[in-house]
Amino acid sequence: MYGLLNNIETTSMKTGVRKFIIKALSWEYWPMWLVYFPVSFYYLYLSMRARSFFFFSASNPGIETGGMFFESKWKIFELMPKEYFPSTIYIEENDSVQTITLKMEKASISFPIIAKPDRGERGWCVKKIDSSIELAQYRMATKIEFLIQTYVNSPLEFSVFYYRSPKSQKGKVTSVTLKQLLTITGDGVSTVAELIEQNNRSFLQFEKLKKNNKIDLSRVLKMQEEMVLVPYGNHVLGAKFINFNHIIDEQLVATFDKISCGIEGFYFGRFDLRCTSIEDLKAGKNISILELNGAGAEPAHIYDPSFSFLNAQFVLAKHYKMMFDAAVANNSLGVEYMSYNKFRHIRKLEKQFKNRIQLI
Repeated sequence: MYGLLNNIETTSMKTGVRKFIIKALSWEYWPMWLVYFPVSFYYLYLSMRARSFFFFSASNPGIETGGMFFESKWKIFELMPKEYFPSTIYIEENDSVQTITLKMEKASISFPIIAKPDRGERGWCVKKIDSSIELAQYRMATKIEFLIQTYVNSPLEFSVFYYRSPKSQKGKVTSVTLKQLLTITGDGVSTVAELIEQNNRSFLQFEKLKKNNKIDLSRVLKMQEEMVLVPYGNHVLGAKFINFNHIIDEQLVATFDKISCGIEGFYFGRFDLRCTSIEDLKAGKNISILELNGAGAEPAHIYDPSFSFLNAQFVLAKHYKMMFDAAVANNSLGVEYMSYNKFRHIRKLEKQFKNRIQLI
């Protein structure tokens, strides 16, 4: 018995050491406070120029808090042209599973679906749901308002960052990121569990993946057989982000000028979307915007494994300046910056909201 416990303890220690080394050597896994610490001094400088630490709130006056935190995803979808996003419905806090099912039928939404809290960031409690049983489990665990969205299975997933001056009809695309879903490839010998452990990116997600009863860890994949472990491109959940800025051209910018000018009060942020091809993305055809993030969004291409930490700081600083420019321009047009009391109040509401969910 002692030997078994000792082996478990040794294995746990080796796992912990490996995780530490992986994260230490790849800054894309560093905690957010550390990633943003150097550039935060530039943010303080911009705050002094704006005479407000909360100038970000005026960068997108059509979005709560400018989209920095605790903004409603549903209210953002209400601003967007319907032809650009998949069928999406809003689920009230007290809606029963029966009520949700009726809402899905009315909106012609069928399984599989994506469920996500109406407020929250970085993939918090986003879940792909394949059946009414799983929907009931999600409803039971979430005592909050959430969204249900048709699952879009288009082959490509991108993030596109866009900025436009409030005084102009033309903007610019500053970042394009291809998102590679967390996937393993079979060798005809290794089990799924062994394949997960062999790859650093999937290894970091192993504890979460063990809790997914849809994944058979003992299964042996055939040679070159691929298995998607996480069906959405979230960096926190293991997706690999690839710098695709080379596809930025006048056609792409014109497409996002058209989309963005149709969203009242939006000037700075990131579109997360799926599409059929790069050609269609540039033309604005066959694209599904899964989410639009405002001031709190990041130019995701910086998380490309080949991107240096120093270059990432320069890119973040440039985007802070763009956010500042949009906010100051809107302020000059009468948009007020958020007050400290309002900031505290919204943070309190955010904490209460997250305390009402039981999912991990």
